[in-house]
Amino acid sequence: MIHAVLRDPRLRQPRWWALLFLGGCLAYATTSLLPLGPWPFFLVAAAWLLAAYLFRWGAPRQPRPPKSVIPWSLVPLLLWWLYVYLAASFGIVDLGAIYFHLQAGMTDHGGASRIVAAIVSTLCALLIVVAFTWLVRNDHRWRLFERILALILLASNPLLHGITQRSAAIVADDGAWLDRRYVEPVIHSAPDTPPNLLFIYIESIERTYADRERFGDAYADFDVIGEQGKVFEGVRQIDNTGWTMAGMIASQCGSPLMPAGLLHDRQFEPLDDVVPGVTCLGDLLSEQGYRQSYLGGASKVFAGKGLFYYGHGFDSVYGREELVPRMEDPEYLNSWGLYDDTLFDFVHEEIRELAAGDAPWNLTTLTIGGHAPHGHPAQRCLDRQGEFDGVDILYSVECNAWLTRELLNDLSDEGLLDNTLVVIASDHLTMRVSVWDELIAGPRDNTFMLLGNDLEPQRIERESSMVDLFPTILEAMGFEIHQHRAGLGASLLSPVQTLLERHQIELINTKLREERELQLRLWDGLAPTARQQQDAGLSEEEEQLPPVM
Repeated sequence: MIHAVLRDPRLRQPRWWALLFLGGCLAYATTSLLPLGPWPFFLVAAAWLLAAYLFRWGAPRQPRPPKSVIPWSLVPLLLWWLYVYLAASFGIVDLGAIYFHLQAGMTDHGGASRIVAAIVSTLCALLIVVAFTWLVRNDHRWRLFERILALILLASNPLLHGITQRSAAIVADDGAWLDRRYVEPVIHSAPDTPPNLLFIYIESIERTYADRERFGDAYADFDVIGEQGKVFEGVRQIDNTGWTMAGMIASQCGSPLMPAGLLHDRQFEPLDDVVPGVTCLGDLLSEQGYRQSYLGGASKVFAGKGLFYYGHGFDSVYGREELVPRMEDPEYLNSWGLYDDTLFDFVHEEIRELAAGDAPWNLTTLTIGGHAPHGHPAQRCLDRQGEFDGVDILYSVECNAWLTRELLNDLSDEGLLDNTLVVIASDHLTMRVSVWDELIAGPRDNTFMLLGNDLEPQRIERESSMVDLFPTILEAMGFEIHQHRAGLGASLLSPVQTLLERHQIELINTKLREERELQLRLWDGLAPTARQQQDAGLSEEEEQLPPVM
């Protein structure tokens, strides 16, 4: 029977092979972009094939001779396919992230699965070119329609829409709206005994996972940790804070990360410094005499992490390159680098060394366990939680939460967290994972909690963003800062309103796309002159953000 079907001469014709492939690509694109599960794939594929059969695409009843033409819509089709690949891989297509990583460096990344997906997507793109070109050349109706299709594809592509929006900043009436609200970070006074700081970034593990109805007990250990300190709810993700370096810079420098190449003469030249024009947490603590270390399981070269931390007051920066030679089993690695159980062992060891000195210390670390799409659960979690199916991100979230709780317990038992503020924060909201549809079903917010340094346990719900972490951490450490603000952030321990309490997130994101002066400040240390501020017409009300009533 199968042999007879395969011998059907119609299946040996290029027409149906081309139509089947194009229909499959259309169905895949629909499934990737719509949060409706897998069923649209079969519906769209069936609808496409039915239309192809009824209208005899590729074999019209009154055929005309094939014509060797190059379809106008090939480039628009490929641009849409690029958008589908990015959306399927990351969930949200962030042009800022693309620009920044092109400049800061994408070598030594751990996205091996992304490379495979990119290769497959590229091969599919080549086949799309072949299949669609055959269809246009052999069906004169498609030769007429595809010119209109080219315009439709160009006008509807979100990728091109985003590029157009960012380009609009060049001619925007006001490109300094955010920069006028920027407050230079200044410490007016410090506590007699400055506390140490342990800053743990939990990769992609947003507070949204705390919803037990949707995600069970995956976040339970973080809930237990939060019972001992202040937990902040409502930390939203504004544009240009949605990837690791952007989240770190927002939370430590009080500004979204606006890549240097968008409106800058450097374009895509490699970076020598990362946001050298602004004062960040590491700069302020360095002035206060802190010894500072960064430890991460991934390469410090990727995305400019090493450049950022060395350039902003850190004494030591350890990544995969430095830590792997110190491991007992150098083969115990994931595609990015160290598993979190190994990383936390090194964190514990580094804190012992820092605590042995006379100076206050700041240790910042970044886990990798929750990284999309599936996470990288450590062996200690496999021993505790059982076999990992390789897909369920909630397994990895639970693993990271348990490892973080164990680390804090071990440090506390050893007395290493005395006079120490512990910060636990997600670097950004997660990208596309196995529970993506559940995550995007409602409002999402980042993890942010503070423990130690005599802070009373409390849950604080305020509309805020990652830029507000910077001044909040400074005040939680006992430092007095100017107007309770630093950068674009406002301390969540003060009554001063945040940007998101004064303005809708849509407005802030719109202003980010139009901003020029803040970008210049980030990369060149340039600020608008008094004359520019006067011309922009900043009102007295805008200059002083009033406190919450």
